[in-house]
Amino acid sequence: MEPFNQNSSTALGEAIATVLISLKSGDVVTYGEVAEEAGYPRCARAVGNFLMRNPGFPWWRVVNAKGRLTPGHEARQGRLLREEGVNVENGHVVGMNRR
Repeated sequence: MEPFNQNSSTALGEAIATVLISLKSGDVVTYGEVAEEAGYPRCARAVGNFLMRNPGFPWWRVVNAKGRLTPGHEARQGRLLREEGVNVENGHVVGMNRR
């Protein structure tokens, strides 16, 4: 796991990192779920920004509220999720369970 980007060493960044580290193979969560579990409800966009600045975290396990894969990274994200046993079709996670 790569260290935090120095701009991410905040309470919010540390809380997001804690949630992301807890994800296991095959887990899929939304940006909003990560934010809520981190104790910062309605900060879904901050989760996306964190992942852009800190690529060492399992970014492929995070999707939008409708299960859509990350625009521009659908092929790679889909492949990584399928390798973990997640059903992905047409750029979306199918049958996603909410945490």
